[in-house]
Amino acid sequence: MDKRTYGQFCGLTRGADLLGGRWTLPIVRDLLLGPARFGELQAAFPGISTAQLTARLKELEAEGIVQREVGEMRGVRYALTSWGRQLEPVITALGRWGAMRMDVPREGEIVTAAGMATMLRTGFAGRAADGPALPTTFEIFADGLVAHGTVMGDLIDVAVGPADAPDLRLSAGDHFRAFVAGELTADEYAALPGVTVEGDASLLPMFADLFRVPFEPAA
Repeated sequence: MDKRTYGQFCGLTRGADLLGGRWTLPIVRDLLLGPARFGELQAAFPGISTAQLTARLKELEAEGIVQREVGEMRGVRYALTSWGRQLEPVITALGRWGAMRMDVPREGEIVTAAGMATMLRTGFAGRAADGPALPTTFEIFADGLVAHGTVMGDLIDVAVGPADAPDLRLSAGDHFRAFVAGELTADEYAALPGVTVEGDASLLPMFADLFRVPFEPAA
């Protein structure tokens, strides 16, 4: 029996067999935001070696989760297959569950633009109400990193990088986690030193309602 499997005929253990390798879930998370070249993925994960990334991508290709796309201008890019994209609700649910135990970064942990974009998606999954009737774009930024999400009704589209014309831009600094956890009101957050709010500031309470992830401390 393969040592990498759980040896059980079960959907859960089969999924764990496929996704349990180190770096696999973060790679899938980033590819949910769009295709990426090998170098772009490697830059997104400072702790991964070339050999590790190569091995993970080969495994994901072999299982039909990832495929290569060859373009004239950008060369080879890695993208999720249609089956791989079915992991979006799984990644979203797991990300939201894990975010409930996030307080402050642990030693050695970094923030990435993909992580910020995923935070918008996972927060939106637990929203208090549907989004606005017209497309509304929220952009967050911190330490040179930018991500944005466009919301309409119960739909959201997230991406890394700046939006063309965001309705609201806000900084995601030291107190941002307390804000999205509901520990600070919109007015309290906007009044903090170093917090930047640009655009339609009246949308800040809506942001709190749409992207809230409560903190659940360990018992």
